Amino acid sequence: MSGVRYKTWQSFLAGICLGLSTALLVTLQGWTTTFSHGNLQYSSTDRMYYSNSDQFGDTKYHKDDDSVAKKLYENVRVACWILTSPMNLDTKAIHVKNTWAKRCNVVLFMSSVHNESFPTIGLNVTEGRFHLTEKSMQAFEYIYDNHFNDADWFLKADDDTYVIMENLRYFLSAEDSGQPVYFGLRFMPHVTQGYASGGGGYVLSKEALRRFGQLGVKNTSLCSKYGISEDVEIGQCMANLRVSLKSSLDSLNRTRFHSFTPETVISSKFPYWFSRYASDGVKGGLDNISDYAISFHYVEPTQMYALEFFTYHLRPYGVLNLPMAINARSTPDQTYPTGDE
Repeated sequence: MSGVRYKTWQSFLAGICLGLSTALLVTLQGWTTTFSHGNLQYSSTDRMYYSNSDQFGDTKYHKDDDSVAKKLYENVRVACWILTSPMNLDTKAIHVKNTWAKRCNVVLFMSSVHNESFPTIGLNVTEGRFHLTEKSMQAFEYIYDNHFNDADWFLKADDDTYVIMENLRYFLSAEDSGQPVYFGLRFMPHVTQGYASGGGGYVLSKEALRRFGQLGVKNTSLCSKYGISEDVEIGQCMANLRVSLKSSLDSLNRTRFHSFTPETVISSKFPYWFSRYASDGVKGGLDNISDYAISFHYVEPTQMYALEFFTYHLRPYGVLNLPMAINARSTPDQTYPTGDE
């Protein structure tokens, strides 16, 4: 009976997400570019933190004070690169481009083919799962060569990852980009200090990228380009470069980076293998998700727009959202051993 109730709840939630996404088309036609996915059309909710522009694109509906987010945009510069492919541009990457990626200081879509109109950067690599490590290594090398001075932090995400950039910047505002560190959802096996799950996204400090560009690229014994699992190989590369994987849990030990959809995390219906990988324990349910969550993975296009709506537009009337100081961790400056100490 509980399984039936869960399936019913899941279908209900999916219906809400689809309904809200479709409703946005009817009510918010004038916001930004309209584009297609299958038989549905969507209008992007445009919240960018550029100077001298309509920051929200929907000010006729409601007003918000985004002064703190603007300040963080200026002071915590994040370059985002999204792992994609030619076949995914119109089915996945376009929806990342038209939602959360607009809030990055720099955004780069890494593919195997150069596409000037999208645009994408064509890396010299074969497409396919077994080449993701080489693709990611080349992407970081490209960013080091061309965008090192354009940002303080460098985020890698998939084309089905959804990121709340304001929460990422808030988290990083308490960190030092001059230190050799990186962050993400920590998985346990294969690397002594663990490694950050690729799907939930991970972010390198400027010093971490500098070490990769100056040392890792030139030495394949430090950073191999040919492992099967991209996130494991990046994790081993970081450990070899003495870049520490630091905890991303908030002060209440709740998760910020997530390798699954919100409904999977909320319902705790994780796949069987997850308990063997989750180094901080299997954390599911509303009580274990940070109020300032940063990322979710396996997000379908319709969910991208539902998350945009829930995050930036839905308001409970009469409830004032007060900031919470959750960067002060219960275990200050927690790092994991690289294996070299």
